[in-house]
Amino acid sequence: MGTSQSREDRITESDTDSDSDYYDEEDEDQYDDAKKQGSSSVSGSRPSDSSSSGPSDSSSLDIEEKLKALKLKYPSSSSVTPKMKNAVKLYRHIGGNTPKAKWIITDKMTSYKFVKTSSADGEDIGDYDDCEESGEGGESFWFLGVGSKVKARVSTDMQLKMFGDQRRVDFVSNGVWALKFLTDEDYRKFVTRFQDYLFENVYKIRASEENRIKVYGKDFIGWANPEAADDSMWEDAEAPPDEEETQAKRNTDLTEEFEEVANGGVQSLTLGALDNSFLVNDYGVQVYRNMERGIHGKGVCVRFDSGNSKFGSGSSQTTPNKALLMRAETNMMLMSPAKQGKPNSTGVKQLDIESGKIVTEWKFEKDGTEIMMRDITNDTKGSQLDPSESTFLGLDDNRLCQWDMRDRRGIVQNIESPILEWTQGHQFSRGTNFQCFATTGDGSIVVGSLDGKIRLYSKTSMRMAKTAFPGLGSPITHVDVSYDGKWILGTTDTYLVLICTLFTDKDGRTKTGFSGRMGNKIPAPRLLKLTPLDSHLAGKDNKFHGGHFSWVTESGKQERHIVATVGKFSVIWDLERVKNSAHECYRNQQGLKSCYCYKILLKDESIVESRFMHDNFSFSGNKSPEAPLVVATPLKVSSISLSGKRL
Repeated sequence: MGTSQSREDRITESDTDSDSDYYDEEDEDQYDDAKKQGSSSVSGSRPSDSSSSGPSDSSSLDIEEKLKALKLKYPSSSSVTPKMKNAVKLYRHIGGNTPKAKWIITDKMTSYKFVKTSSADGEDIGDYDDCEESGEGGESFWFLGVGSKVKARVSTDMQLKMFGDQRRVDFVSNGVWALKFLTDEDYRKFVTRFQDYLFENVYKIRASEENRIKVYGKDFIGWANPEAADDSMWEDAEAPPDEEETQAKRNTDLTEEFEEVANGGVQSLTLGALDNSFLVNDYGVQVYRNMERGIHGKGVCVRFDSGNSKFGSGSSQTTPNKALLMRAETNMMLMSPAKQGKPNSTGVKQLDIESGKIVTEWKFEKDGTEIMMRDITNDTKGSQLDPSESTFLGLDDNRLCQWDMRDRRGIVQNIESPILEWTQGHQFSRGTNFQCFATTGDGSIVVGSLDGKIRLYSKTSMRMAKTAFPGLGSPITHVDVSYDGKWILGTTDTYLVLICTLFTDKDGRTKTGFSGRMGNKIPAPRLLKLTPLDSHLAGKDNKFHGGHFSWVTESGKQERHIVATVGKFSVIWDLERVKNSAHECYRNQQGLKSCYCYKILLKDESIVESRFMHDNFSFSGNKSPEAPLVVATPLKVSSISLSGKRL
């Protein structure tokens, strides 16, 4: 457990090779001081007779002795080279997160360049000059080269982090690197070029102002030009915390309360707000008891091949990848992929939790034709607590709809293979590529897409999105929304994007983007990222998944934290800190604001899912209570408390 590594915050002289052949700024200051002192000595001892050279020679020797005593690290005059284009110092981080971790200087002075090439790994960039395009056929991308040591395709995978006050950027490329620039102008030039080439790599067009507006839309100034965006909604949403509270957040720790061995092969975690929570694994559904400090196994497991379960034990059956609680959490809908490796399903199975049996197998069908769904969710964020609930929402690549488990005559169906009733919805033209969705407390719907767009639908219509936020180039793999609909959290492979949906209408009323057109004063989104070091430690092939707000289902209550999973890490952000426009992370940044202040919970194996329990289970003794965090791995399930006020 812990925060991002403090060794990454600042590169100091103790972190670098002390045998550098080039001077640093501190050396330059010492040289200037010595030169001033020497000049004063010379002028004070120079005789009036200009032909006399004795005293002058003596003074020159004094200056030379003083300069030698400083042991400055200047190159000899014979080794001085012309000014290098795009000159930088290159550092590498070694030691991971061990006590011996440090920065070492690998190139005391080198240069960087951006080259556009169709070479898969940029191996030919040494053949080209800065800003040159290879001219080869096929799809080409911009690559960054630094000396002979770094060749990286310009992408979000590099996890570039800016330190404007240090004229420095950190990034990942088969290791963790840092570039330190000689001037502020050099630093700003590099960051601007990197962001422009990233835009071009993603959208395949030049990064001009006109093209940015074409991609993002004229209403989304914050996406195209974050510095010009209206941040007032972020500032109005939450007052900045006082210093006492901020210090308390820094001192917050994670305390592991319980860890239990699961039956193995855990596929998903489903938390209840009432008595029980559930783990779906290769054998069935394990039942856990909800308690104030976490969840505890009850020793009950509903096996898929027992009783009248229709899952069966044959090789043609697959483990459910989605479990949805309904009817006051007495029933669970289980959705299994129709094909291995694909999320889409032709139906759901209804598990009666009290009897432990699959009671019905429902089919997705419309107008007599079988269709597929890739995801299902409750009608509202708290509707699983409704004992009379009989409907739920479905999503496929180009469909958004509501399913009803009652037939049109109002009689509950109990036939062998009943058909779910399509009550409302819309089949969109191909190309929407829906991936995931979630609902607010009032039933408004947010949908994430493969192209990175996030669409908002009101509770009254699924045909036309009230607001469609443009993508940032990365597919949205998971989406969540706050109970009040004011905040949306999108998960991508390399970062989370937090969107504020608030706007002021023409009558001066504050609304959310679910209820009307937001106009052209839409706040810029904020990104939640790992530092380059933590990203590297998480593993090259590990990706963010399952970003969630903490869980409330009561009007007036506000979510406190955000949690997401990457590899063996559960990463936790304080929502109030992310919202705060004065937060220290946002200083000296160019482009969209990125927050790197988080806590990390490290497990021994890759994490399946991390979720906060319902607010009902907040620890009453905590001054600023937060319900426990539940973390499931393939073999274990843990309950963790957040001690202290907040992160």
